[in-house]
Amino acid sequence: MAKESVVIPDLGNADDVDVIELSVKPGDVVVVDQSLIVLESAKATMEVPSSVAGTVLALTVKVGDKVRSGTVIAEIETAAVSAAAEKNLPPQKAEPAPVAALSPKIEKVTATAANNASPPANETAQSLSVAKTDAEIYAGPAVRQLARELGVELRDVQASGPRGRMTQDDVRRYVKHLVGKMATVGSAVQGSGIPPIPAVDFSKFGSIELLPMTRIDKITRDNMHRSWVNLPHVTQWDEADVTDLEEFRADMKADMEKRKIKLTPMAFLLKAAANALREYPKFNRSLHEDGEHFVQKSYVHIGIAVDTPMGLMVPVIRDVDKKGLWDLGAEVAQLSDKARNGKLMPADMQGGCFTISSLGTIGGNGFTPIINAPEVAILGVSKTQVKPVWNGKDFLPRKMLPLTLSYDHRVINGADAGRFFTFLVEEISDIRRLVL
Repeated sequence: MAKESVVIPDLGNADDVDVIELSVKPGDVVVVDQSLIVLESAKATMEVPSSVAGTVLALTVKVGDKVRSGTVIAEIETAAVSAAAEKNLPPQKAEPAPVAALSPKIEKVTATAANNASPPANETAQSLSVAKTDAEIYAGPAVRQLARELGVELRDVQASGPRGRMTQDDVRRYVKHLVGKMATVGSAVQGSGIPPIPAVDFSKFGSIELLPMTRIDKITRDNMHRSWVNLPHVTQWDEADVTDLEEFRADMKADMEKRKIKLTPMAFLLKAAANALREYPKFNRSLHEDGEHFVQKSYVHIGIAVDTPMGLMVPVIRDVDKKGLWDLGAEVAQLSDKARNGKLMPADMQGGCFTISSLGTIGGNGFTPIINAPEVAILGVSKTQVKPVWNGKDFLPRKMLPLTLSYDHRVINGADAGRFFTFLVEEISDIRRLVL
């Protein structure tokens, strides 16, 4: 073991230079060229590196001292540095000691940055980034190297050192802040900028049980969240008089039993929606991924939301506009059965142009359905109710079907939706129109 004294290198004509920062403390293990202290003159700043490797026994200067060439600044025990220490403390290369007064080897800053007083306490990193370029930022080589290693832009870091000088601790503090912020926001934000819902310990209110989400639950969660945060939803409400439709279905009961096909209201809704998509093709579009084009579809494939033990699934009926009510009734039953028994293939749930989500006889006066992106509209269907309807002379009991239409306002405006919805309601209210 040996003890070595580290001295200030030749500063040329610069005497009485201020010590503005201590980069190490007694007990630290250092390597050759690692920064020990930081000096500042009236025109520039420099880091004084260690000329030997070992353990710092003592620092013989403190912040605020004035030093000159040859001043002893540290005592270092030069025993072999252990492999563990080398591994835990990678070398930090500082600029070689200068041979002339604050020569080009020294990290220079502009006179303005060097001579200015500390920035006001309320000055933010953002305002500093506007005022200074990287070259003008008051920071030494070791600080800049650390920033490069961590991928930090110095202009984003708030300096806390003397005279507004940036330190390694400032860089580390900035990185710690970013990491903490990302951890707080979590995956729930996913780039939307929406603050997350705080975590709640529900067990403190009573007994609970954690139930794992099914694969379908997770897919539904992600799809619905993605659609809601990305698409500007607008919803319109209306009612269709389905009195005649229900009477027709009752008259067709014998034919249904003979064909073993049930004509549910969904078959009529599918046919009406297909006719409306043909009449108003804006609803049969999607936004192209380039953001510069619409994708106009010439086919009419419509998805139907099906409640299953595994969760909500949406099989797609293809070429609805080319099929009759019997065909649609049979296909609705077939796909719904496959969905409830977990037999749907991925291809059965792809290619939809429009979706119908029906609560059937479950109940409710209406709801706001979320668009099944990349489609641009969805029809919500609630429970049929008997209501008194004025016909111009009397109030008559009529079966009214509540409908809601949600649409993507980037593609469809209110007038378009009004015309589409009016047409669709008329189709359902007068089933004769379905054959035209």
